[in-house]
Amino acid sequence: MDINHKLEELALSLYRIDAIKFGDFMTKSGIKTPVYFDLRVIVSYPDVMELISDLLYHYAIKDSKYDHVCGVPYTALPIATLLSVKTKKSMLMRRKETKSYGTKKAIEGHYKQGETCLIIEDVITSGSSVMETVTDLKKEGLNVENAVIILDREQGGRQNLEGNKVQIKSLFTMTELINILVKNNKISKQMGADVISYLKDVQAPVVVPEIDRASLPYEKRAELTSNLIAKQLFTIMATKKTNLCISVDLTSSTKILDLLGKVGEHVCLVKTHIDIIEDYTDNFIVQLRQLAQKYNFLILEDRKYADIGNTVALQYSKGLYKVGEWADCVTVHSLPGEGILKAVSGSAKDVNKGVFLLAEMSSEGNLITPDYTEATVKMAAKYPELITGFVCQNRTTFKDPGLIQLTPGVQLESSKDELGQVYNTPEKVVLENGADVIVVGRGIVAAKNPELQAVVYKDTLWKCYIKRISGKIE
Repeated sequence: MDINHKLEELALSLYRIDAIKFGDFMTKSGIKTPVYFDLRVIVSYPDVMELISDLLYHYAIKDSKYDHVCGVPYTALPIATLLSVKTKKSMLMRRKETKSYGTKKAIEGHYKQGETCLIIEDVITSGSSVMETVTDLKKEGLNVENAVIILDREQGGRQNLEGNKVQIKSLFTMTELINILVKNNKISKQMGADVISYLKDVQAPVVVPEIDRASLPYEKRAELTSNLIAKQLFTIMATKKTNLCISVDLTSSTKILDLLGKVGEHVCLVKTHIDIIEDYTDNFIVQLRQLAQKYNFLILEDRKYADIGNTVALQYSKGLYKVGEWADCVTVHSLPGEGILKAVSGSAKDVNKGVFLLAEMSSEGNLITPDYTEATVKMAAKYPELITGFVCQNRTTFKDPGLIQLTPGVQLESSKDELGQVYNTPEKVVLENGADVIVVGRGIVAAKNPELQAVVYKDTLWKCYIKRISGKIE
């Protein structure tokens, strides 16, 4: 194939089908431009589609190594489809809007963690659309290092992508395309000069590389948090080398204290349900706090507050349990709105306290939707000094490395109980799902030797964490 001849043929074809427009336009990046590329029209021209796919194949991907192709939605999807058929490589599809039903997947198709995906895109200005696709693919454990592009507008996209460790190959740069059109008298020399001058003067915003919170060590994340409880918890985990939280779902205070005397040195956090204890006394709290100090763990009361602000303020600070006086942190639903956070914050006053907001649940058939989760994360951003983190299942739920992902529903082997609680393995929740603190209940509490079982969980979870931050995920 004579690449140069075919590239010229493609440039003229794009001009012929009105995929290249001159005038006054605005790009997705918010940049005014005298030239606009509307490559969505190519779906109506099979000859142009075939020419583009042939050129991308021979010029950019023929000798590349990859397992899948993924077109940036939506213009690049038909080109990616043709290349998938041509190369006999699996195609993946990224959804711009994640479904709130069915599998709720952002990436459709069959793939395995560690496999490599090649990005296909039509035009880059800032590179933001490519980065959105790269980010979603990486969240699924796929390696993404290369993208092939029809047109590079030369306005910073290449630099932004390479700064985010994505190398690109493009069929054209804007300058090359304009020169072809001038050469073939499709536009005047003056117009061509004006466009090239514009390229030099107008650049897209710099896309700062996104920090993957799951790849950072706890010590580093302790420096990035605004919540003092999160800072303490990160420090405890790093010092004790444990990310294990035990859920002491027992109804006897004596049995709880006895259990913690055996496993306290192996955990970073103890999760209580204070209202299920049948022989509760104030002395139980005194002894619980003494164990927390002795073994250096924090206490999370899993109260899951979900009422109006005034009621929650009373539940938190008054009544029989006076949770705010002894629990380092509590769990809270976002359903009532941010008034519930104002209530806890006001009740805690000057005391260092924390809140884990429920963004997702591990029970089968729960009613939390992606929109609800997103709204919960946005609400938390208004209270950085109060929020310790989120109770959630996926690393995609939030990005802030100063917040903690608390993930329940963990056992050494995947399973499901008769009440719909779904259990995942340590490897899945830490390596794939990005959990920071992992909650284990019956897996330890109901064991014949809880201390031995706690050590097994602690060691397994910590090894997964070390593998995660080392980047050696297979």
